[in-house]
Amino acid sequence: MRKIIPAFVLVILLIAQSFADETSFRGVRLPDLKGKQRKAVLTFSDNDKAVEVRPIKADPVTVPYAEIDKVSYEFTKRHRINEGTVFTAPVGVGAVMMLTKSRSHWLEIDYHEQETPKALVLRMDRHEYLKILDAIKTHTGKEAEILGNADKRGR
Repeated sequence: MRKIIPAFVLVILLIAQSFADETSFRGVRLPDLKGKQRKAVLTFSDNDKAVEVRPIKADPVTVPYAEIDKVSYEFTKRHRINEGTVFTAPVGVGAVMMLTKSRSHWLEIDYHEQETPKALVLRMDRHEYLKILDAIKTHTGKEAEILGNADKRGR
């Protein structure tokens, strides 16, 4: 009986560890050096104890939980004025587009890699940003700092 109890506890611990949570989000975009936003998958891996970002056609980025210094969230709104809307404004479609606003949800993860400060910036999908903010708290234990006016967040 004395040998069965420690063995049972060991089995329970191994099973619990094998079910370590891994949460992924497909609705994120990672800006590249040219400013183009590439589709990516954001994963919180409790097995590796790291945040992993796997962009399409680019190298993955891995940030261990222990190296995260700060996490920030920001919501931005801006008018859709660009070359396309200016050229189509006389037709009417561009004028309507220029009156609307684009809404973006941004996540910034400040971390250090061998004493070098770095930042990872992601644009989050409007349908997933609240779930991502909850996942940050659940997996890393860090609360996302909300920049700007939190009451003005879009839905």
